[in-house]
Amino acid sequence: MLFNRSSKDTPEKKGGLFERMKKALGATKENLVSKIEAVLSSRPGIDEKVLDDLEGTLLGADLGVRVTERVMDAIRTQHKKQLIRTPDDAKAEIRKQLLAILSARLDPDHSLPDSPIQVWMVVGVNGTGKTTTIGKLAARMSAEGKHVLVCAADTFRPAAIEQLTVWAERSGAQLIKSKPGVDPSAVLHDALSAASARAVDVVIIDTAGRLHTKSNLMQEVDKMRRVAGRKIPGAPHEVLLVIDATTGQNGLTQAQGFMKFTGITGLIVTKLDGTAKGGILFSICQELGIPVRFIGVGESLEDLLEFSPEAFVDSLFV
Repeated sequence: MLFNRSSKDTPEKKGGLFERMKKALGATKENLVSKIEAVLSSRPGIDEKVLDDLEGTLLGADLGVRVTERVMDAIRTQHKKQLIRTPDDAKAEIRKQLLAILSARLDPDHSLPDSPIQVWMVVGVNGTGKTTTIGKLAARMSAEGKHVLVCAADTFRPAAIEQLTVWAERSGAQLIKSKPGVDPSAVLHDALSAASARAVDVVIIDTAGRLHTKSNLMQEVDKMRRVAGRKIPGAPHEVLLVIDATTGQNGLTQAQGFMKFTGITGLIVTKLDGTAKGGILFSICQELGIPVRFIGVGESLEDLLEFSPEAFVDSLFV
C-alpha cells in the first residue's frame, strides 16, 4: 500500500469501496456496460454484425482506439475459436481485458522509496480539482497518523493559496505559503526546509495550474523537481497528475503533454461521480502505462478513494 495503515478507519472502510464506486460510476456504467448489453442482446447470436456494433459502442464510450482494438481483437480471436457464444461470454472477455489494462502497471504492494520525508508533487490543469484534491490527500494522510505539510506553490493564483489555507485547517496539516507572485521554487525550498526542521512525514506540493501546451510553465515544474531533489534525496517521490474525468479524451492529451516534462508516477482522476466518461481511465492506462492512484467521487474530505482496479471494473459489470 502507499502507506502503512493506522488503526483509524480509511474512507474505503467507512463506506465500502465497492459500494461507493458503484454509486459514483452509475453514469459511466449506463454509457458503457448498458450499451454493451443492448448490442449483445440485439441478435440471437454473436455474429459479425454484433461485433461491429460492439466495436462502435466501445469507441463511443471514451475507451479510445487502442483499448477498443485490444478488446475487440481478444473477442474476435475467442469467437473464432468458438469460445464466445453468448452475451455473457462476451461480457466476461471485455471485463477481463479492461481489468488487465488497469492492473498492468499497478503494484498492489506499491511502496515509496525509503526517505525520512516523502515529497509528493501534484500537477494538473486549472479546473481539474487539483487544489481540492491536495486538501483531501492531506486529510487522508493525517487520518493515517502522518504529519503532513502542504506547500502552496501555486503562487500565480491567490485563490489557490486561500483555498489551501482552508483545507490545511480542516485536515490538520501544516502549511507553508508566501505572497502571490513569488517564485514557486523559493516557496518549495522554504517548505522543505521547514519539513526537515519539524519532523514532517509527508510534503504535498501544489503547483500552478497550467496548460500542458505552455512549455515555459512546464519547465518551471521541472525546475521545482530539481530543487526538491537537492533538498531531499530522491524527491519528488511521487508526481501525481490530476485529471478531470468529465473532459474525456482531452484528459489523455493533457497526460501526454505532462509526461514530457514532469515524470508522472501516477494519476488522480476526479469528478467520476458527475460524468459518463469514466472510460477515460482505460485509455490513459493503455496509452501511457500510468497507474491510477486515487479517484475522486464527491466533494467531502472522505471522497478521495485509493484506487482498486478490481473494485472499479466490478462496479461497472456487477
